[in-house]
Amino acid sequence: MRILFMGTPDFAVPSLEALVAAGHDVCGAFTQPDKPKNRGMKLQPPPVKLCAQAHGIPVYQPVKLRDGSALALIHELAPELIVVAAYGRILPDEILAAPEKGCINVHSSLLPKYRGAAPINWAILNGEKETGVTIMHMAHDLDAGDIIAQRATPIGPEETAPELYARLAELGGELLVETVGQIAAGTAPRTAQDHGQATLAPMLSKDLSAMDFDRTAAQLHDQIRGLLPWPAAVTTLSGNRCKVFSSVVLNDHTAAAPGAILAAGKEGIDLACGGGTVLRITELQPDGGRRMKSADYLRGHPITL
Repeated sequence: MRILFMGTPDFAVPSLEALVAAGHDVCGAFTQPDKPKNRGMKLQPPPVKLCAQAHGIPVYQPVKLRDGSALALIHELAPELIVVAAYGRILPDEILAAPEKGCINVHSSLLPKYRGAAPINWAILNGEKETGVTIMHMAHDLDAGDIIAQRATPIGPEETAPELYARLAELGGELLVETVGQIAAGTAPRTAQDHGQATLAPMLSKDLSAMDFDRTAAQLHDQIRGLLPWPAAVTTLSGNRCKVFSSVVLNDHTAAAPGAILAAGKEGIDLACGGGTVLRITELQPDGGRRMKSADYLRGHPITL
């Protein structure tokens, strides 16, 4: 099938790779413009651009989608189907209507749950035990189109957002190829979403970072895993502000007030949490410092109990 691919970050790369491996005619790749990164602010190409170039696929990086130029280019490329995976742009209705077989999207949740920009993070933040990927027809409203296919996967109790991101990216590529095959054969199912069951997964912000030790250790553990790699969970230890990168929920029970430091040693820093639960911080980064094990942090920042 002749396909125009639209995607930008690492999450989209397995989907593009899968389409190429399956022998589809990927006539072009739309991706976000190169952006300056790191201290030198040198322009960096998005991962989808690099992947497309490696396969000899023409790359297009339109700044605007609503001035008619992108639509004209799409008509020129004449795809039968547009596949979108984490493109990061809202497609206007005229683009959605352009290809004969429509536009489909690879979304990293089990819709209608977690519509929006950060479904992987919010699934972990909310303590979900399961998530997955959805292939859907795109509609005017965000992530509200009819579902073609879904595949679920458990979320590991220690799995971080970056780890789940990588797994769902691969799962999305596998399911996408199956779905495109069904679309080509005219056998793809189409199921309307129950909009009354929809939940949102908005963009992350630093407002989510502060750790509240009145919450249980399990909830804080989910916060730490879910806010990686950015903005990260944040707490203050003996007056030092630290980002927290990994933790363990202990089986211990305490009568100490939430936020009290119970132990600090080579295993980590144990803190009292809501409901008498205990959380051990095992990896952190103090302001102005590097990311390190808690034991290394304690060598330069001893905590007296």
